[in-house]
Amino acid sequence: MTDTTRRTSDSAALAARYPVLHAPQRWEWGGIDARFTTELPPDELVTNIHLVGFTEGRVVLCRDARGHWFLPGGTREAAESVDSCLERELLEEAGARLLGPPTWIGHHLAVSEGPTPYRPWQPHPVKAWLWGWAEVAVDAAPTNPADGEQVVEVRPVTPEEARLLLTHHREPWWSELVALAVESRTG
Repeated sequence: MTDTTRRTSDSAALAARYPVLHAPQRWEWGGIDARFTTELPPDELVTNIHLVGFTEGRVVLCRDARGHWFLPGGTREAAESVDSCLERELLEEAGARLLGPPTWIGHHLAVSEGPTPYRPWQPHPVKAWLWGWAEVAVDAAPTNPADGEQVVEVRPVTPEEARLLLTHHREPWWSELVALAVESRTG
């Protein structure tokens, strides 16, 4: 079996185990059509970075002022590296820092129907939302910059509780994303 055949077979198996995550997505809030893949995107397409952060086996979730639970991460700034964006977003939203390098588990290839990019330096209309996991330490309060989500609570929870809270407040595929991160971490 060639590496390409093995990757295709592995991707098909993951898609079968996580069908909601791999299904075509319509993100109405941003006028975006997206599709998840375990392939890594070219760096120049990455506009957003999010992380399933683990601390002592628990998943770090953030709750905003509206009561919505989410995984820390956000928009990449102009000329910012993926690593710098991840470190900044973890501190801003979760008061967390990386304890080791992230493991990237895939991305959503997103196509915007908007007439212009979300930020002038971003690629448009095609972009990528990068997803990964890493071990983190939550040892500060979120910095809550004025132009970001206002985080009112950071809570490490069991993976099962994370899946439940994320499914209730966010996209239905977030639950499977957490499960994929757990599988990648323990596999």
